Amino acid sequence: MRLIVLILLLSISNAYAICEQSMSRSKIVVAGGSITEIVYFLGMEDKLVGVDITSNFPKEAKKLKSIGYLRNLSIEGILSLSPGLVLAEEDIGPPIIINQLRKTSIDLRIIKEKNNLNGIRNKIMCISKILNTSLDENEDFIEFENKLHMVRKLKKINSEKIKKILLILMMRGASPVVAGKNTSGQGFIDMIGHENSMNDLNGWKPVSSEEIIKKNPDYIIITKRAFKNFSSLDQFLSIPGISSTLAAKKKNIIVKDGMSMLGFGPRTINVALDIDKKIGD
Repeated sequence: MRLIVLILLLSISNAYAICEQSMSRSKIVVAGGSITEIVYFLGMEDKLVGVDITSNFPKEAKKLKSIGYLRNLSIEGILSLSPGLVLAEEDIGPPIIINQLRKTSIDLRIIKEKNNLNGIRNKIMCISKILNTSLDENEDFIEFENKLHMVRKLKKINSEKIKKILLILMMRGASPVVAGKNTSGQGFIDMIGHENSMNDLNGWKPVSSEEIIKKNPDYIIITKRAFKNFSSLDQFLSIPGISSTLAAKKKNIIVKDGMSMLGFGPRTINVALDIDKKIGD
C-alpha cells in the first residue's frame, strides 16, 4: 500500500515538474502540431524559432524553420536553431533523440496528453505555466472555456440519440484505416457523446468491406487527407462496404481536417461543436 502511494506521489510530482515555469523560453522549438497551435493561442509565437512538419496551423507556423517529422527528428536540426526550450508531444522520436537532448543544456518538456476534454484544458494550462503567461484575461481562453462547457453537455444531451460513427483516418489501398479503441479518434467520438462503431478494434486498423457492412455506421467522419483519394463524394460512396451502410444511403458523411479534429488542441472543441450540429440537424 505504501509503495502504491509513493508511486502516485512521484507521478503527481513529475507532472507538476513538467509544467513548471521554464527559465529558458526566449528561443523555443516545438515538436507537435497541437503544441504549436497552443503557443500561438497563448500569444507567444514570437519566441518560436522552429517547428516540426505536423505544425501546419496557423499558416504562419509553416514559415518557421522545420526540424522534420515529430517521430523522426534529428538532433542536428534542433541544435542548429540554438533553442533554450523544446516543447514536445509524447510521440516525439526516435527515443535516442530524447536521450541526446537531455544531455544538453536545453530545457526539454514532453507534455502529457489525454484524448479528452480535461486533456485539452490541462495541456493549455501546462504550456501556459511553462511560458509564464496569464490566462485570466486571455479572451481566447475565456471563449475556449465557454465552448468547453458546451461540449461537456453533449454526452448527456446525446445519450438518448446515440449514433454509431465510423471515423476514417486514411486509406491504405482500397481499405479505410479506422479508429478503434485507445486512439484519438475514440477519444473524439466519446467527447461528442456517440458510439465508435469499431470499438472492438484496438488502435488504428485497416478494415474490410464485410466488417464495415456488419457495423453499419449511422455517420462516417473522414479526414480531408483520406478524402483526397476520391474525386467526388459519389466516388467515395461507391466503395464496397461503404456503399451498403446507412451512412452512405443517407449521405451522412462529414469531412474534417484531421489535425484540428484529432490533435486535441483548442480547435478540437470547435470541430466537436460543428460535428454535433451536423449530426443533430
